[in-house]
Amino acid sequence: MIAPVFVDTNVFVYARQSNELARQPVAAEWVERLWREESGRTSMQVLSECYTTLTRKIRPAVPRAEAWDFVLGLLTWNPHATDSELLVRARETEDRFGLSWWDSLIVAAAQIQNCALLLTEDLQDQAVYGGVTVHNPFRVGVSEAMAAYQTTPKPVSRHPRRGRPRRSGVTAAAGPRIAR
Repeated sequence: MIAPVFVDTNVFVYARQSNELARQPVAAEWVERLWREESGRTSMQVLSECYTTLTRKIRPAVPRAEAWDFVLGLLTWNPHATDSELLVRARETEDRFGLSWWDSLIVAAAQIQNCALLLTEDLQDQAVYGGVTVHNPFRVGVSEAMAAYQTTPKPVSRHPRRGRPRRSGVTAAAGPRIAR
């Protein structure tokens, strides 16, 4: 199982930019792998930036309908919306790490979605922001980078525990009443 990976705008753009001969195949491999493993995460901010960049900022521009289809497909990743929780976390991130507001929004969205990795060229490679490690996706191959972020599911014992049961954290007053 792979820990969730947050993908920033530049990775999506490179994945669609056919004239980026060095970065396009690497970005496309990242996006494809995250699709296959269902571990990709992003935000509405990133999707908005992606559409704008693909249709207005790169040359040759991606046709609007094609760019929209790409962004629409990424909605299945359940991108994090810009909400009050994100804004508060971004402000804390901005204060704590001295990042720009826009980068703080990206880092905060990755934190909220429990991502172990943030794929971007825009922040310092290997920097750690509140449990999220920045990774420049073009420095190391996809397989090598992903190996470091494998998570192992906890084994489920077929045998019941011995000894006294652990308290559930629910107080007797708040828990259900049991007839004795």
